[in-house]
Amino acid sequence: MSRAPRVRALSFDLFDTLVDLAWDELAPVRVGGVEVGPSTPALHGALGQGCGVSLEEFAAALRDVDGRIRRDRYKEGREVSTRERFTSLLRALGRDDEALVEELTAVHMGRIRGQVRAVGHHAALLARLRAELPLGVCSNFTDARTALAILDEAALRPHFDAIAISETVGWRKPRREIFEAVVGDLGVAPSELLHVGDNLDADVAGAAALGIRTVWLTRRVADPAAARARYAGPPPDFEIADLAELPALLCEGG
Repeated sequence: MSRAPRVRALSFDLFDTLVDLAWDELAPVRVGGVEVGPSTPALHGALGQGCGVSLEEFAAALRDVDGRIRRDRYKEGREVSTRERFTSLLRALGRDDEALVEELTAVHMGRIRGQVRAVGHHAALLARLRAELPLGVCSNFTDARTALAILDEAALRPHFDAIAISETVGWRKPRREIFEAVVGDLGVAPSELLHVGDNLDADVAGAAALGIRTVWLTRRVADPAAARARYAGPPPDFEIADLAELPALLCEGG
């Protein structure tokens, strides 16, 4: 029986894999009896006094824009950048203001960055892994600039040889294009890459479709058994509860 190719590189999801996103720590926000994203009031405030748009109108316009994005773009696996999202929102409100798009992006991304939590042992672990293998990031995120800043703030960015963010690539996991981007930048064959992530559909099924071996990380998965029961795709090659298990797994798996 032929032996599986040796792992020659690793790639990682970003949120709830390399860093934690504690979005659920924010109090729920309701506008007009409807629950909205936690940054909605701050985004509306960025329009300024006398904008002529109530918070309820703003929230309704944002829901409509997001609904169209999910229907027309996410269904195909295409990414929509935060700037494109807010450009569409302002046009729906009868405004065309590039400076305001940047301000809205800064407000929203600032709120996200405020909810990111670094994991204490990850920087040293990645340094140990990179001494043996090239490392990459393969992540869905709508603002690559913020993703890079998050990696910098967590002291993780120096450990990566390739970073594929969906805003830059234009496609979201589980589409093959974003995995092809990180494979190409790392200079390995898909079968020589091991991808680690917390999402079965995006990380496991997406990578497996390209012939990439996968590790399902369950540290931030609330109910792994329920997640497995909902999932109909190919099983992960490995399952771990913490990234600290990776060195031993690599020694065992070859």
